[in-house]
Amino acid sequence: MSVSSPPADPGDGTPVRDRARSGLQPDALGFGGGLVIAFASAAPAYSLAAALGPLVVAVGVQAPAALLVSFVPMLLVASAFAALNRADPDCGATFTWVTRAMGPVVGWLAGWAVCATGVLVIGSLAEVASRYALLLVGLEGAAGSRGAVTGLAVALIALMTALCVYGTEASARVQQAMLVVQAGGLGLLAVVALTRTLGGDAPAGSEAPSAAWFSPFAVEGSGALVAGLLIGVFIYWGWESALNLNEETSDGARAPGRAGTAATAILLATYLVVTVAVIAYVGPQRLAVTAADESFLGPLAREVLGSPLDLLVLLALVTSALASTQTTVLPGSRTALSMARVGALPAALGRVHPRFRTPHVATVAIGVLAVAWYVPTSFLSERLLTDSVAALALLIAFYYALTGFACPILYRRRLRRSVRELLLYGIVPTFGALALSYVLVRALLLLADPAESELGETWVGLGAPAVLGLGFLLSGAVLMIVWWAARPAGFFRRRPEALPG
Repeated sequence: MSVSSPPADPGDGTPVRDRARSGLQPDALGFGGGLVIAFASAAPAYSLAAALGPLVVAVGVQAPAALLVSFVPMLLVASAFAALNRADPDCGATFTWVTRAMGPVVGWLAGWAVCATGVLVIGSLAEVASRYALLLVGLEGAAGSRGAVTGLAVALIALMTALCVYGTEASARVQQAMLVVQAGGLGLLAVVALTRTLGGDAPAGSEAPSAAWFSPFAVEGSGALVAGLLIGVFIYWGWESALNLNEETSDGARAPGRAGTAATAILLATYLVVTVAVIAYVGPQRLAVTAADESFLGPLAREVLGSPLDLLVLLALVTSALASTQTTVLPGSRTALSMARVGALPAALGRVHPRFRTPHVATVAIGVLAVAWYVPTSFLSERLLTDSVAALALLIAFYYALTGFACPILYRRRLRRSVRELLLYGIVPTFGALALSYVLVRALLLLADPAESELGETWVGLGAPAVLGLGFLLSGAVLMIVWWAARPAGFFRRRPEALPG
């Protein structure tokens, strides 16, 4: 029997509960595969290259402290994702859970935010992979050419999108291979940098690691700490990809949540080790200058490791950005699939390929939209592309906070049954959601300042990143209203729910 279409929409927006008929490949992943996807989605090597310099500028040698503080709301919200997934392992994840807890309007906007983050960042990830790949093979001239970098980036997006269509199991195998390369390159850089620093073989300005680096109370000013938290939200983002693959994972109600939570802990350890090693070797003053360029890890690896070992770090950066290009397609495509099969988006986006058992229409749509955003933006201004990535933090904090709030709302009838359930389903997720709501508001105020924009321009009285973030949310609201008007008797007639007591 063909599985090219999802189960019939009941017409009232009721979630499709028969996962066996969803058409997706069951048991394509286990806990290990989900963990790899969750870890790779955060692109640790790329994230460090992009965020370490700004993080040091914001908080100085307290960068490890900022990483620790920003990890706390991530862990709390990860517990909310895990709890909600146990109640309803739907590939729509945030969209599905927020819809059930808060109603279709808030749920639709949450789902839109998930899809929008992919559209915004996929091109930037592919560009980093493109530039580092050209540097890796010695084509420095091409790496400095806008046309060459953009052309290769578009080809990489097409390749990764095709791999996502080909199959989830194949995607996980590719991710495992790329993860080995990432871990090897980052581990080698960190170990050698620390060894040389502690052995007195580092350049002038280096500093031995100190316990004070891990103290958030040593950060000067709340504004600096908030800036650090905002960067932290960006570099941890992505671990929830494992939850969007719950319908394709063995023990889909529990394994994806465990994988996402474990991935956040592994990311913390990775970021702390590499950050401490790099700050110690380079020194904060020099790092704040040299790390303004995302390519700084390449020259740093050459200085620390020498040739040809430095190529391992370049290869880690290529595979990191490339891996995240692929895995960032997954949440958006599964969210679109889930939205389509309950009537929140056109039914075509809910089609599942009869052979590959993946949402091929939604996957290709995410890839095409990402290219449509990336290409003109990159040619208009690289600074605009950077500002669009900065706007990501607003969208991420938005849907993470909503997911955190959805947990106690959906579980509200069970919160009085025991202290354990009150803690796990009520207090912990709420604190995570409140923390991210605070970050969202402070980030909006920060990014509204044109001085915080790479463009340095004022748009409607605000900085470009704030306008881009709010603009994507408002465009989603407009699309939602249009779809609501077209199908008033469908998805939008749903009412908020609560799990049985």
